[in-house]
Amino acid sequence: MDLSTAYDLLGADLVATKSLVLLTVLGLVAIVVDAFSNDHKSLPWMAGLGLAAGIAFEALTLFQPSGTAFYGMLRVGGYAAYLNIVIMAAALLTIILSVPYLKRIRHNYGEVHAIVLFATVGMMVLAASNNLVSSFVGLETMSIPLYILTGLVRDDEGAIESALKYFLLGAFATGFFLYGIALLYGATGSMYLPEIAAHVAANGPSVLFVAGSALLLIGFLFKVSAVPFHMWTPDVYQGAPTTLTGFMSTASKAAAFGALILVLYIAMPGQGWTEALSVIALLTMVLGNIVALAQANVKRMLAYSSVAHAGYVLVGLASGSTDGYSGALFYLLVYTVMNIGAFGVMSVLEWDERGGREQTLESLAGVGYRRPLLGWTMAFFLFSLSGFPPLGGFLGKYAVFAPAVEAGLTWLVIVGVLASAVSAYYYLRVLVVFFMKTADEVRVPVSDAPFEVPRSTAVVLVLCAAALLVLGVSPQLLEVTARFFSSTGALALIP
Repeated sequence: MDLSTAYDLLGADLVATKSLVLLTVLGLVAIVVDAFSNDHKSLPWMAGLGLAAGIAFEALTLFQPSGTAFYGMLRVGGYAAYLNIVIMAAALLTIILSVPYLKRIRHNYGEVHAIVLFATVGMMVLAASNNLVSSFVGLETMSIPLYILTGLVRDDEGAIESALKYFLLGAFATGFFLYGIALLYGATGSMYLPEIAAHVAANGPSVLFVAGSALLLIGFLFKVSAVPFHMWTPDVYQGAPTTLTGFMSTASKAAAFGALILVLYIAMPGQGWTEALSVIALLTMVLGNIVALAQANVKRMLAYSSVAHAGYVLVGLASGSTDGYSGALFYLLVYTVMNIGAFGVMSVLEWDERGGREQTLESLAGVGYRRPLLGWTMAFFLFSLSGFPPLGGFLGKYAVFAPAVEAGLTWLVIVGVLASAVSAYYYLRVLVVFFMKTADEVRVPVSDAPFEVPRSTAVVLVLCAAALLVLGVSPQLLEVTARFFSSTGALALIP
């Protein structure tokens, strides 16, 4: 690699990745501001406005031909812009929800917003990586802040346990990821995804290449909570602060799935991963939904639900087609809106002072009438998670199931549809408790907490509910994701 022109290209590279640079600088500024003025009120505004500006920057390049920056290490525009928008939108909504929530639980630390920005930067690097080294850098830059956010409530033993479990299992998965990178480099002599594909096309897949690919996939599957690499998910989601749980369950999945799609589409096309991904998708959908049935705690139920939804996305990837990949991208957007909204509702309904870890669903009997906004927006989110039309969840599942049928995986789609039917039971059970039960009908004490809804939280919940309706009746965005994989689309132009 000729680095003699590095400084000549630096300015153009920084402009091309301006949203990434902006969030990095703002994160560093937030740390300095917090050091001199602890928990300053300007910090969430700084983070939120920075994220909004980043979304605007990426929106301008969404329909432009895709390119690369920093010697081909990162992608910019097109595919990368779409994923960056999803990730930054999740971060922005999380910041808005977290301000009143963290203040209520007395952990409104100023550094939280800087950590969210750094995690977002890592996710953007991971999702836009054209090189396995930058993938690893993005993965770790994403993971370390998430470990910290998980254990934010330092005086709660449950949060500390969750953070430690997340860190130890995450480090273990990172080992698989690194070994996979090393073996792929040994097999192909390159870290760049297009060069890896070119080597395999010319020489065929070696045993070393297959082994490296398998280890790399294990690292990705851990990050997306796929079975059997999901064991950390329920404990971590239950122990982390609720609004931050929504962030890590959506943005990190979007980043990891985005990187995985690029690896499968560019570096490993036609390498016969359909069978393995189909089996993993099957196990993930079935186990996630069945175990969710037995959960009495809503956060833990949503954690297993998150596992199941990773299985739905894997159905699209198992098809191995461009339609499956574009459908998975669309589903990631819909899933982000659904889960941010659902965890946002649960953050308001906490009353046990332990991050909602100990309170049961039945303790919220009748809350749909006491707080109609929370009840009805939760209805939108849960119906969409179940896949009911005309909400976005229905179109999202169609987008990943239809390509699988075309690829001959009808049996897998049948399992997915049945799993969705099972999920409707535990999702609708929440609404039954909210609207059809009273305090006298449940066997646990019902909280008489006022459940005040901050205005900013109400705006986010209504916005998410409205977005699901729009996504469900307007399939144009699905056409946008399909363009990324067309013969003249964004990815086709990447060197």
